Amino acid sequence: MGNPLINKEQKKFRGGKYIKSIVYGGLDGIVTTFAVVSGVAGASLAMKVVIILGFSNLLADGFSMAVGDYLSSKSENEYNLGLKKQKSREVVENIDDEIESLVNAYENQGMSTKDAQSIAYTLAKYETPFIDQRITNGHGSDEIQDGPLKNAIVTFFSFFIFGMTPLLVYVLSMFLPFLHDNVFLIASVLTGMTLFLLGALKSLITQSNWLRSGMEMLVIGGLAAVSAYLIGYILGGI
Repeated sequence: MGNPLINKEQKKFRGGKYIKSIVYGGLDGIVTTFAVVSGVAGASLAMKVVIILGFSNLLADGFSMAVGDYLSSKSENEYNLGLKKQKSREVVENIDDEIESLVNAYENQGMSTKDAQSIAYTLAKYETPFIDQRITNGHGSDEIQDGPLKNAIVTFFSFFIFGMTPLLVYVLSMFLPFLHDNVFLIASVLTGMTLFLLGALKSLITQSNWLRSGMEMLVIGGLAAVSAYLIGYILGGI
């Protein structure tokens, strides 16, 4: 049956692989969409223009980012698979040289010659772990990412859902007229809160301080919005 606590932790860990796609897809979505909203607001264009450009950006950029995520993950997997096949041939044909290379790699990391040889010769008895270790020492990683398509889908929906945040107030204002006078201000506050939240969530990936990460993302997103607003204001006055 297995330990339920261990099974629960394993499921939790497997789900955590999507955090990166959620965070970075969401951050890109909200920053780029709010930049569009700010630019249109700075140019004092009609509310309908904000909604049209905002949703156009969400769909086009979200799809583009998802495709980029899929292709990059797929290419990385293909590269790592090819690397593994190449290293398998090298291990079979030059096992002594491969063992010596692994010993040297361990020694360069500060391990004694005796311990380095003991570990290398022990690993050499097991082909798959030995190949994985040689790839890791030579190229940094041999990880094959699961489900590039799933990651791309998660990225797209994260981009779209979080990117909706700056547009929500504009959509609601079409049905709630009292929001009209402060629509950009309310959208800015909601966007700022979401940026901080996503920045804090990013600290789970980067292992950094959540408060600093949240404030950093808030400032970066704010600078992008201010720049877009000023450009819209300047160009709108021409």
